[in-house]
Amino acid sequence: MYEWKWKRFEELSSAEIYEILRVRQEVFVVEQNCVYQDIDSLDQVSWHLFAQTNNGGDSVQILAYLRVVFPGHKYIEPSIGRVLTAKEARGQGSGRLLMEKAMELLKAEFPKQEVRISAQKYLEAFYSDFGFMPVSEPYDEDGIPHIEMVTAMERNAR
Repeated sequence: MYEWKWKRFEELSSAEIYEILRVRQEVFVVEQNCVYQDIDSLDQVSWHLFAQTNNGGDSVQILAYLRVVFPGHKYIEPSIGRVLTAKEARGQGSGRLLMEKAMELLKAEFPKQEVRISAQKYLEAFYSDFGFMPVSEPYDEDGIPHIEMVTAMERNAR
């Protein structure tokens, strides 16, 4: 069973920050064989959503994660990024639940604003299930095809 947590950067424990950075490197750098600057100064202006298991004491294992960057920092709109499911948690619906929880927060905090993401192109259909529509041609980001997508304001306001 997972424990879901929403935290601002300043609320994260050192163990949580370490595990967030570890799992992001595992998925985005090692698994995808993509060298890029993951630590980008946006974590401090974001909410962090994650599903974790407690391995005893302060030891946690993050199985799903994303961040919501506050409006005006990456884009004019609030944005979702660094969406991941750890290898051992894939195929169990964690990614879908992760996005549902993110959209709930965004609807509550920014009810009339669009939400923007820079999605890996192969996940376009997945994100379209949450109301995202492509607003750019595919582009290369760190050797991986991406597409910019935005939610419709009407859907986000529901």
